[in-house]
Amino acid sequence: MKLKLLLEKLYLKYNRLEFISPDPLEFVTPFEKTEDKEIAGLIASSLAYGRVTQILKSVNIILEVMKPTPSEFVEKVSEKQLRKLFKDFKHRFNTGNDIADLILGIKRTRRKYGSLENCILAGLKSDDKNIIPAMTCFVGELTNGKQSYLLPSPKKNSACKRLNLYFRWLIRKDNVDPGGWSKVPPSKLIIPLDTHMFKIGTILGFTNRKQANLKTAMEITAGFAGIVPEDPTRYDFALTRFGIRDDMKMKDFEEMAGSTKLN
Repeated sequence: MKLKLLLEKLYLKYNRLEFISPDPLEFVTPFEKTEDKEIAGLIASSLAYGRVTQILKSVNIILEVMKPTPSEFVEKVSEKQLRKLFKDFKHRFNTGNDIADLILGIKRTRRKYGSLENCILAGLKSDDKNIIPAMTCFVGELTNGKQSYLLPSPKKNSACKRLNLYFRWLIRKDNVDPGGWSKVPPSKLIIPLDTHMFKIGTILGFTNRKQANLKTAMEITAGFAGIVPEDPTRYDFALTRFGIRDDMKMKDFEEMAGSTKLN
């Protein structure tokens, strides 16, 4: 299959650490312990909306406060301290209270399940076709059933791009994705659907939908699953460099994909 050959070529070329920046994933890769990766990753992915410079700045502010390690910070901090520490924080639609609520949700969930991974596993059944049912339970636990812009739920038909990005980081392990969660198969992952992947999925003919919602994300995931069923988000990082990096234009990918259909 010529398309798979193209995707593998792009994966081998661009799925490398040197292409991470600018990406909030760069805040996760330095941590060695899974308990720190899963906390730092959730914070970094939850704030991954808006201008990338602001995203990186906001994530850095929070993780600096959480030194020496996110897990130690979460375990020891009180609600009163959190409200005070982040009282002046602002990231577009979210305030310091939203960050405090998120960290309190992480603290509560870790105490109940032992880890964020265990929370996912508690909501995941072996016959689930994808991670969506577990994601719904995960969001419910972290938000205590309340609506949250930082953690949207699949129940609302949101594409849940940021959560799917987070799960890709923690569940996959290669030169870019740091991994850490070993009990959830990558085959259950859903493509993190941003504007770049929406365009790519359309170019590849995986979807003709007009809205970037959960159904669209599932269609595009199914397209990639037809190529690599065991790892449908394998090409996500490499492909989304097109349109993100100044030296990689979406029209370049469109020409490459077009050539696979002509040959």
